[in-house]
Amino acid sequence: MSQVSEEREDRVDNPEPVPATAPDFETVPEPAQKVSRAGRNLPAAIGVGLLLGAAIVTSLLTVRFLFIGIIAIAIAVGTIELAGALKRAAGIQIALVPVLVGGQAMIWLAWPYGREGALTAFVLTVLVCLLWRLPGGADGYLRDISASVFAVAYIPLFGAFAAMLVPPEDGVGRVLAFMIGVVASDTGGYIAGVLGGKHPMAPTISPKKTWEGFAGSLVAGVVAGALTLSLLLEGHAWQGVLFGAAIVCTATLGDLVESLIKRDLGVKDMGNMLPGHGGLMDRLDSLLPSAVVSWLLLSAFVPV
Repeated sequence: MSQVSEEREDRVDNPEPVPATAPDFETVPEPAQKVSRAGRNLPAAIGVGLLLGAAIVTSLLTVRFLFIGIIAIAIAVGTIELAGALKRAAGIQIALVPVLVGGQAMIWLAWPYGREGALTAFVLTVLVCLLWRLPGGADGYLRDISASVFAVAYIPLFGAFAAMLVPPEDGVGRVLAFMIGVVASDTGGYIAGVLGGKHPMAPTISPKKTWEGFAGSLVAGVVAGALTLSLLLEGHAWQGVLFGAAIVCTATLGDLVESLIKRDLGVKDMGNMLPGHGGLMDRLDSLLPSAVVSWLLLSAFVPV
């Protein structure tokens, strides 16, 4: 009896620990956020896309040069997102002030001076970045400077080509051809990928991107290019087909490149500014290289 009593007292004084898996009945689990088969919060993604599209169309149909301001803001935000991701994930310190100031110079000088203005601002920005990082010493100098030059070229320099689409008299048509081409590529690829995507295009880079989705992008992009160049600009349908196909390729390449950057850094999104999309850089990835190709092809097909 005494032994049994001692065991009971020991259990009272030292109760057995509650298993870690025991449910907490006072905590009400939050409902899971609904996402589509492609991994997006589809209602949020559509809503944000419509708002961005409305802002762009409104600027173009009122004072088209306002679109350059939208580009400048987007470039600044995208640069900050990239710099933050590099610093958090890899300890890389971009020369943020020179990159931001120089990036704005590239966008705004591309308006009156075209390629010469953007290229001059780019070269001066690189020089300032080299000087800006000097006080930090040799440790990580090449790493930080390389990242700074990459950021300057990848975001504002590419973005300057979008700004160069605006000044011509038919600038509204040029910008719409560029934007509609990228949106058609993204939308066509999304729909085709969700409905019938079975063969991964680059499984180690972007597992959800499929060849079926790329085919959908190609069909939508070619149709959009043929329509925009023949209806909005004084171009031919065959030129629009080539334009649309080129935009699909550059938009896809831009998406894959940013996916590779994020995998290298170990991050899912560059930011969380846009619900359903991630960061702004996650939307600029396909637009930036496409802006360069749009300006080159439209300059050749529909000379000013």
